[in-house]
Amino acid sequence: MTVQIDALDRKILAALQEDASRSLDEIARVVGSSKTPVWSRIRKLKEAGVIGRQTVLLDAEKLGFEACFFVLIRTSEHEADWQNKFLAALRARPEVQEAHRLAGEIDYILKVRVQNARAYDAFYQALISEVKIYNVTALLSMEEIKASPLLPLGPAS
Repeated sequence: MTVQIDALDRKILAALQEDASRSLDEIARVVGSSKTPVWSRIRKLKEAGVIGRQTVLLDAEKLGFEACFFVLIRTSEHEADWQNKFLAALRARPEVQEAHRLAGEIDYILKVRVQNARAYDAFYQALISEVKIYNVTALLSMEEIKASPLLPLGPAS
């Protein structure tokens, strides 16, 4: 269900997406409002689930995670038991930054961030030892051209 938000909510969300560590005073100034209504709207947006947990963005390469693989998975298994086991295996691995179930020839795509190819192989070996997978294709990202967690919050309609 889509939550109804107005232009001020969009400005607040855009300011928070840009830098959630700003003080409430700074956010209010940026969006052209006062502190109390901004705080109230942020609270309501959190209660509605529009704003989830807040974290910090880390530089993966500076922390030694220099290899990013996109892993395409095809499976011949489509039973609930297999899917539950597969999803549990993915959730247990911090290297898996994203996992998506797809329509089309590929069943799943994973974004896996590791130190190097050897670390990816260890991840791959562990995964296939836990879950039967029909076909796996790993694509090494040579260069990250754009990555953004920001949603395109246009003006209120």
